Amino acid sequence: MLERIEKLQVISLGILIGLALVVSTKMVSSTIAKNEISVTGSAYEIVKSDKGTLDFEIEVKKPTRQEAYKTAQEQIKVVQQYLRDKKIEKVELRTPNIYPVYRNDARGYSTNEVDHYNFLQTVSIAADDVELIKEISTDVASLINSGIVINVNTPSYDYSKLPELKVTLLEKASKDAKDRAASMLKPSHNSVGKISAVRMGVYQITPVDSTNVSDMGINDTSTIDKKVTAVANVTFRIK
Repeated sequence: MLERIEKLQVISLGILIGLALVVSTKMVSSTIAKNEISVTGSAYEIVKSDKGTLDFEIEVKKPTRQEAYKTAQEQIKVVQQYLRDKKIEKVELRTPNIYPVYRNDARGYSTNEVDHYNFLQTVSIAADDVELIKEISTDVASLINSGIVINVNTPSYDYSKLPELKVTLLEKASKDAKDRAASMLKPSHNSVGKISAVRMGVYQITPVDSTNVSDMGINDTSTIDKKVTAVANVTFRIK
């Protein structure tokens, strides 16, 4: 009886192994039948921005519109001289904004009585010297010592040769994809053939130490040094 059970177990095991081999053969055949392999490659380069811009706002508060305007014009001249001393050549004065600020009553509700006038003048500067833009972004507020209130925005830094770099990185990303495909095919003794399709991913322009990615791409303008990353999904024929 025991011998019969052992024979049945051996037969059952043989059937299971046979079915597994059939399924395995079909899976391998299906993969090879396509005769293609798709691989994602990437490449990056660290660059230093070569263009910088900065916006800041001169703010004046005076009892009358005329006083606010007159004081603002005097302060603008001081700021312009400051920028000339810093060797900034590209200076733009945006359209000013002047508006009344009304007093509140004892209950905190706004009245029709004007408390003062606000005069806001935005100044926009640009330079190829990004370090100078960075310096001014932290130093211009020191004009408060001259009685000038300045609100400084975050500077913006850009790399002007980005279009050419994107082409170079795409080539490197495609090569990286080919190297990866070759490594994957090596155990099967196949090799990488011609490219049958290429799909370029979005570019990620991030701070150097950042690991953030986005399906829509990232375009960081807050840092001088940037990491530009390109991704390419390449389909190769298998030889």
